[in-house]
Amino acid sequence: MVSDSPVDGYGSAIRRRENTTGRDLSYPPLPESLTVPVYDNHTHLEIADGEHPLGYREQLDRASSVGVRGVIQVGGDVETSRWSAAAALIEPRMLAAVAIHPNEAPALAAAGTLDDALAVINELAGQPRVVAIGETGLDFFRTPEEGRAAQFRSFEAHIRIAKEHNLALQIHDRDAHEAVIETLLRVGAPERTVFHCFSGDSDMARFCAAQGWYMSFAGNVTFKNADNLRAALSAAPRNLLLVETDAPFLTPLPYRGRPNAPYLLPNTLRGMAAHLETDVSLLSAQITANTELVYGRWDAEPVTAAFAAPSGGSSTGPGDEQRATQTPRGGLA
Repeated sequence: MVSDSPVDGYGSAIRRRENTTGRDLSYPPLPESLTVPVYDNHTHLEIADGEHPLGYREQLDRASSVGVRGVIQVGGDVETSRWSAAAALIEPRMLAAVAIHPNEAPALAAAGTLDDALAVINELAGQPRVVAIGETGLDFFRTPEEGRAAQFRSFEAHIRIAKEHNLALQIHDRDAHEAVIETLLRVGAPERTVFHCFSGDSDMARFCAAQGWYMSFAGNVTFKNADNLRAALSAAPRNLLLVETDAPFLTPLPYRGRPNAPYLLPNTLRGMAAHLETDVSLLSAQITANTELVYGRWDAEPVTAAFAAPSGGSSTGPGDEQRATQTPRGGLA
């Protein structure tokens, strides 16, 4: 049995984003709450960011306050996939996706441990509240030619795992559109396939639509130089649209470069609605329905435990060493 990484009631992160020189490390203010709630299709709450990092429970509390109903917490290696699966077991606003990121595959293959890592992902895929395999795919931006065979092998293994467990597939595709599509067609895409942080053009959006593949748009769709993404958004059928943060990355305008979080999803959604010249609530309702078709309901499987803050205390950020106490019943204390 795969052992879960510890996840405490304060949401201690296990990674930290590397800060770039001159970046504003303060979290943006809360946006206006959505009337119709939505889900964040892809986020990384295991990664701490900002001058004063937020624990995952505070992240989700802020998200709940502005109409973000739940998140898909996404792993990219064995450690973060275990964390994601463990956190989803105790947090009713979170479901998990597990995978080996394509940029991790070459080093694992060179060390002779890729198959072992894939075996862990396969076991995690069978755990409650794990609803997707991802993020997996191909990345020709960061991986040179000599590492791509390992990426293909890993990607194809993840496709098989998703189909064997009847889970959705979340795809990472960077500078590899043709190769990703060829692989999906050759191996056979899972019934529910999602292009996370869609980065193709309008022609690719129409091709994905013909296959019934979902397209998830992140904060970069609001960037001034992202005309190709907005063209793709226009070309994508509304019943195949999802929205995500990819937090702590890709913070939408007007806060580009600052720490991202699920509570900022309304900014991206409003940008999408403005471009599509549609009502925000109508778009929210459509995307919420789409998200539940891909992953199911967030309350379909109960959490196994919840955590309560100590008496008189409140949730703190990553690094707090005091553990909260478990409550015997599901749901948040």
